[in-house]
Amino acid sequence: MCLSCAQKLNAKGDPIQFCLCGAPETRAAFARIEADLNRRTMLGGTAAILGLFAGFGLTTSGVRAQTPGRPVVLTNLRYFDGSTLALQGGRDILIVAGRIAALPPAGQGPQDAERIDCGGRAVIPGLIDAHWHSTLVAVTQVQAMTGDIGFVHLMAGREAGATVLRGFTTVRDLGGPAFGLKLAIDRGAIPGPRILASGAMISQTSGHGDFRLLNELPRSSGDLSYSEKVGVVAIADGRAEVLRRAREQLMKGASQIKIMAGGGVVSLYDPLESVQLTADEMRAAVEAAADWGTYVCSHVYTPNGIQRALRAGVKSIEHGQLADLDSVRMMQAEGAWWSIQPFLLDEDSNPRANPVQRAKQEAVSVGTVQAFEMGRAEGVNMAFGTDILMNPSGAASQARQLAKLTRFMPPLEALRMATGAAGDLLALSGERSSYDGRLGVIAEGALADLLVIEGDPEADLDWLERPEESLVMILKGGVILKDHL
Repeated sequence: MCLSCAQKLNAKGDPIQFCLCGAPETRAAFARIEADLNRRTMLGGTAAILGLFAGFGLTTSGVRAQTPGRPVVLTNLRYFDGSTLALQGGRDILIVAGRIAALPPAGQGPQDAERIDCGGRAVIPGLIDAHWHSTLVAVTQVQAMTGDIGFVHLMAGREAGATVLRGFTTVRDLGGPAFGLKLAIDRGAIPGPRILASGAMISQTSGHGDFRLLNELPRSSGDLSYSEKVGVVAIADGRAEVLRRAREQLMKGASQIKIMAGGGVVSLYDPLESVQLTADEMRAAVEAAADWGTYVCSHVYTPNGIQRALRAGVKSIEHGQLADLDSVRMMQAEGAWWSIQPFLLDEDSNPRANPVQRAKQEAVSVGTVQAFEMGRAEGVNMAFGTDILMNPSGAASQARQLAKLTRFMPPLEALRMATGAAGDLLALSGERSSYDGRLGVIAEGALADLLVIEGDPEADLDWLERPEESLVMILKGGVILKDHL
């Protein structure tokens, strides 16, 4: 019964005549739809339901029918557990109710389980991109800042399906209105990765998140820019405003809070070396997050900004390619995380035609190599991210960006940055993560996000350059999203 009918009946009046919610033909139609959905679920689980969205380009492909509730055993495999820097063998992977229930000796899992022969291939945890922008990656800067927000969200939905098919079963979203997308994915409406969303990026006036043009200044009291209205950024000056904006994101469901502590490449008016937000403003964000059991991560490149952020209690430094040795050692001493990206100014770089942006991009690229070297040498907690931003054609390079880390470290160490290490970083969100279980590892009790690959991750990560071929099976929460075995 619809709301109008219910209100009418509650008022002891006759139902309105134009409502057909209780008509026999309407009930019969709903019965047919329910029966069809039940049939699809029995035949193919969640994968079959996802097929309903094929017409929108949002579906995964090549899925295997699964029996709901039946245990699954992956067998005949070697596996990387996300932590140990070696492939292991002699065990199967038992999946029950979306989790890794056990790693029994090969051939000793439950007899009633569905068995999947991996053909001797390697199995690794689902990949994690610790610095992603779900709603801002598949659109241009003009579209993101001035276009219809409905278009932006639809493009984000399509890109979410592509993201998970590249093997990234989880992303930490560090800026943008991703809450609706997360909800749709978590409810099974569309395919996509798990999202730990930050919501709007908190920036000072003139900071890295202030995308207004000069002709929009000065700002009137209560006047919001378009990017603020749609939830891309939140401009805040002073402790009280930072508290308000941080608490707004937490109210929306933020897993962590993102602040801008220094200049950036894409923003036109703030120098790269500028330090942004006062120490008191940063502490306000940290306090608001801590009150909800989570933490603050901070965009920043330079030593002064990094050190101010760390002193204020920030737990994750985003980028940091211009860090000096003192800053790196401070990260290590504080137990902070360094979420770093291979910004190498190559064919996969975010395009920057403006000479101001290009100059800043070149400076960051020069510092990237040294940053990786210092971070490893000093034992800093490091996690992998891409930060592909407002670059529709660049989104496809996400997995390839991870392969580039072998320039700085052995393959399994690089892979650990995008699995077990990244999972430990995400765990800082505590109850705010919204996902009950460990991510990025193959271990008892972890969520069953797994990739069966055609390649040898001990030897190289070249197979990441062609994920459409090398990822022969993708599982998210035990559900098979792709199956080319």
